[in-house]
Amino acid sequence: MKTDTTVEDRDPPAAPTSAPTAAARPAAGPAAVLRGLLDRPLASYYLLLASVGLLLIFGLVMVFSATSVESFRQSGSAYTSLIRQASSAVVGLIGFWICQRLPMRTYRAVSRVVIIGCLVLVVVTDILAFLTALNTPPHSDPIAVHVGPLHAVELWLYIGGFQLQPSELAKLGLVLWASDVLVRKGTKIANWRELINPLLPVALMLFGLVGYGDFGSMTCLFLLFLGVLWAAGAPKRVFVALLGAAALGMTLLISMASYRAARLTVFLDPEHADRDNGGYQFFQGLYAIANGGWFGVGLGQGKFKWGLLPNGHNDSIFAVIGEELGVVGCVVLVTLFSVLAYTGLRIAGRVEHPFRRLVAAGITCWIVGQAMINIGGVIGIMPMTGVPLPFISDGGTALVVVLSAAGILTSFARAEPDAARALHARPPRPWVQLVWAPLPPLPGRRGADGTGGGGRRGAGGPGAAGAGLDSGGRDMGGGRDR
Repeated sequence: MKTDTTVEDRDPPAAPTSAPTAAARPAAGPAAVLRGLLDRPLASYYLLLASVGLLLIFGLVMVFSATSVESFRQSGSAYTSLIRQASSAVVGLIGFWICQRLPMRTYRAVSRVVIIGCLVLVVVTDILAFLTALNTPPHSDPIAVHVGPLHAVELWLYIGGFQLQPSELAKLGLVLWASDVLVRKGTKIANWRELINPLLPVALMLFGLVGYGDFGSMTCLFLLFLGVLWAAGAPKRVFVALLGAAALGMTLLISMASYRAARLTVFLDPEHADRDNGGYQFFQGLYAIANGGWFGVGLGQGKFKWGLLPNGHNDSIFAVIGEELGVVGCVVLVTLFSVLAYTGLRIAGRVEHPFRRLVAAGITCWIVGQAMINIGGVIGIMPMTGVPLPFISDGGTALVVVLSAAGILTSFARAEPDAARALHARPPRPWVQLVWAPLPPLPGRRGADGTGGGGRRGAGGPGAAGAGLDSGGRDMGGGRDR
C-alpha cells in the first residue's frame, strides 16, 4: 500500500564527510614518492638521460684532472687531452642524436652490413699489428708497417690521419646483428642447428679475432652476447656450452701473452707478486685509493697521476677518482652505473618488440659489465684486463660508440607503451620533433599470444625472443615496425 511521505518524515540527508585530517592521512614516505616517480610514463627516458649526462660530465672532469699534468709536460697546455676528449664527446653526442631518431627497422636493415664491416676492420687491424710486431726490435718503440694509408699499432687502426679502435665498434655491431638473427629465428632458437647457422660461428670468430689483441674487449663482447641470449630465452645448455668454450679459449689466449699470465698471477697470489713489474699498476692503483680515504685529497690534488700510476687516464682512472674524491666519489660513480643498469633492464622488460628487448638487454650488459670489469680490476676483485671505464676513461672511439649505444636505448625508452601513449596524448611541438626526435609508434593491439598491446610487461623481465613472433620472425602483435 502506497503512502505519502512528507518532507519532515523523510530521513535527513547525510552530512558531508569532512576531509581526513593531516594526522589521519598516511604519510607519503620516500619509498612511496620514489614509486610514484618511477610509475610515470617517461620515467625510463628521463632516468637514462640523467644518468648518461651525469656520467659524461663526470668523465670529462676526471679526464682533465688525470691528464692535465702530463699534457702540460708534453705540450705546454694542460687542456690538450681535455680538448681531444671533449671533441670526441661532441661527435658522440651527434651519434647519440642520430641513433635516438632512427626507426627500429633501420637498425635491423643495417645490422648485417655493420657486423661484416666490423669483422673486416678487426682482421685488418690484427694483420697490420702482427706485421708491426714482427718489424719492431725487442724493447723498442713500434715501427709500423704501412699498407697504403693503413697501419696499426697495438689496438688502433690508422687510416691516414684518422684513428679508430675496431674492437669498440664490434660491440655495437654484435649486439645489433645477434638480436636481429635471434628475432628472425623466433622460437626455433631451442634447436642447436638454428644457433650454429650462422650465429655461434660468427660470434666465436669475432671473439677470437678481437681476443688475439684485446682480451678485455673480448670479455665485454662475450658478456653482451650472453645478455642477448638470456633476453632471447635461449636454453640453459647453450650457456653451459658457451661458458665451457669460453674457459678453454681464455686459457689459450692467456697462455699466448706473458703479460696476461702475469696479471692473473697477481690476482691469484698478490702477496707474492712482483710489485715492481707485473703487479706495479695494480698495487699503485690500490695505494692511490688508500691515499684518498673517505673523502679524497681533493679534485686535482692527487699525486699518483704525476707519473706514479700507469694508464691513470684510461684503464686506472677509477684509482684517480678514489684518490681525489675518496670512497664517497667512488660510491657516487657506482650509483650512476647502477641507475643506468636498472634503467636499461627496465626498458628491456617494458618494450613490446623482441628486437628492442634484446638490444636493450645486450647494450646494458655490455656497458655495465665493462664498468664492473674495469672497477673490479682496479680494486682487486677481478684480474686487470685493460678495458676503459665507459663514459669516464680517456678514449675517443670508446666514448663515441658508447654514446651512440645510449642513443639507441633512449629511442627504445620512448617506445615503451606507456611512454608512447603519453607522447601521443600530448605531442611536442613540430619543431621539437624535427630538432630532437619524432614521435614513437603507438603500441599495437594485444594479440592472441599475449604480445603487443598496451600495458607493461610482467615481472619476469625480458622474455623469449619468440614471444610475439611466429617461427619466421614476423611480428604477430600488430603495431608498426618502427
